[in-house]
Amino acid sequence: MKILHTADWHIGKKLHKHSLHPDFDLFIDWLCQCIAENKVEVLLVSGDVFDLANPSSEARQQYFKALMKLKRLDCKIILTGGNHDSPAMLNAPQEVLRELDIHIIGGLPDEISECIIPIKNKENQTELLVAALPYLRDADLRTASQGNSYEDRLDALRKGIKQTFLDAAEFCETEYPGSPTIAMGHLFAAGAETSESERDIQIGNQAAFNALQFGKYFNYIALGHIHKPQRVNAQTPTFYSGSPIPLSFSERSNKNRILLLDTETGWEPQNIEIPVFRKLLKITGTLEILQQKLLELQARDGLASLIEIELKEANFDSNKIYELDQLVDNFKVEGYEIVKHRATFENKISGSGELYEQKQQLEDLQPLDVFQKLVDKQEEDEDTRKELLSAFNEILEEVHQSKRV
Repeated sequence: MKILHTADWHIGKKLHKHSLHPDFDLFIDWLCQCIAENKVEVLLVSGDVFDLANPSSEARQQYFKALMKLKRLDCKIILTGGNHDSPAMLNAPQEVLRELDIHIIGGLPDEISECIIPIKNKENQTELLVAALPYLRDADLRTASQGNSYEDRLDALRKGIKQTFLDAAEFCETEYPGSPTIAMGHLFAAGAETSESERDIQIGNQAAFNALQFGKYFNYIALGHIHKPQRVNAQTPTFYSGSPIPLSFSERSNKNRILLLDTETGWEPQNIEIPVFRKLLKITGTLEILQQKLLELQARDGLASLIEIELKEANFDSNKIYELDQLVDNFKVEGYEIVKHRATFENKISGSGELYEQKQQLEDLQPLDVFQKLVDKQEEDEDTRKELLSAFNEILEEVHQSKRV
């Protein structure tokens, strides 16, 4: 049986206000071709289907169109929710999609058995099990009796993740003894490399889960949440497929891929590299260097390459800032678009230059970034700082949850 592992689609994502809608359409068209060529029977999508908990109508339409394209290939689809997704929104069409052999697990259900999906062969025999575990939220894992200190919360989160995977393994072993099993998960594994586009998870990523605690039961663990493709140190093959398209300029050098499993040959996946649909370019240097590099760009077809520009000068000069703005405003090369520019000066001074830099970067800050800067300015001990960050993350999670309702 052939199984394909992907994750972190982030439908509806905008990169510096530039929609990645066409990028995802091209990926889905390519994915359908790949599934057909490799005769894939099961498609796993390990969380973060959408970029926002309350996606736009355009993003929802793109999602359903993608599912229908994939369904025409007679491929079973199993999709789980991530930390960006609303469990309620994903689960809403759950019953209808199940009739089309599309299984959605938006959030952790009351019974672990609801996460276990048997995959049957042509003889209607169970050939494989998939433990489709979604992103595990604080509310899924903690109880009131587990304490309220910072360390208690971290410990409860780690134990909760471990227990959920153990419960899934125990159910599979009891109800389907001897059946090979794949687990899906959406979490931050200790040691994984992250990028700037990945929202902090479970108290600022400090509750990183040790993947060795997954145990030996599962034959393969298909993870989502980390956008850079990578293997995780565990007792069984455990991989992040990564996102199919770059979601930030820090991901521009990632080799985006999907992972293909063939159970007849083993549980080590084959990497299938995804074509580059759009280039992300970051250009840095003095004003003269920026001008030269922009002049060297040649017109190109296809999706426009997006450019991020950073002016770097030794001393503050307001004329340089004006010239940078003019350079960006007058830039016109077919197949390229400047989506962000900023100026930094080695010898900073307080005043307009500093304000200019802050203005350029404010839109890129996440709520936790702003709060972290505020906490850093306070004269508090380390334990108090941790408690403040923990409390803020709880409030932030409540806000996200309220938006999902």
